[in-house]
Amino acid sequence: MLLATAAVTAGLVASAAPAQATTTVVFSTGHIDLVDIAYEAGALEIGVHDEDNDVEYAAGDVAIIVKRQAKITVPNDPAFGFLGTPGVSKVWVLPEIQNTDLIWPGIAAEEIEAGTFAGDQLTLNVQSVSGPGQLAIYTENVVGQPVVLADSGDGLPDALTLTAGDHLHANWAFDAAGIYRVTFRATGTLANGQQVTSDPTTLRIAVRA
Repeated sequence: MLLATAAVTAGLVASAAPAQATTTVVFSTGHIDLVDIAYEAGALEIGVHDEDNDVEYAAGDVAIIVKRQAKITVPNDPAFGFLGTPGVSKVWVLPEIQNTDLIWPGIAAEEIEAGTFAGDQLTLNVQSVSGPGQLAIYTENVVGQPVVLADSGDGLPDALTLTAGDHLHANWAFDAAGIYRVTFRATGTLANGQQVTSDPTTLRIAVRA
């Protein structure tokens, strides 16, 4: 399930912090929680979880490949205009419904125990997206209409409300090929009223032309 061309791998590894040599794990398929939130030792943390092999990684040790097979035409429906021109524009989508040829991206709060946070609620902030284009994260309802969770095209930060114990799948859509850096931060209010916030966590994603 680990796959990368030499050029893409070189670009992603080069973007890692040079202070200490690390081995970058590159994913191009599989059930991967791109945002995996945990609360340990009094701190909120965000990592990446390989669900297929039950292995957790620091986000800085991981690179995500969006393969060419992810490229589609924006649905010919005005509701999808946030992705580009309906029926005309091209986008690369990691889908909400699993496609075994692509990464199946998850957002997980499964490691958060019930009762830890007030109302069992946390907030995931999409703080910034840098790269050649925009990122939109959205789901589709039962009649195929989009529900936008985050969209860098209309400004950030955007906030997603998560429930402790939940596991969310959504479409991740990129409107240009190239290397992106997406920064997240999680916040929550503990049951005792104390607010906690994670360090900013940046995920590196390469979209193939």
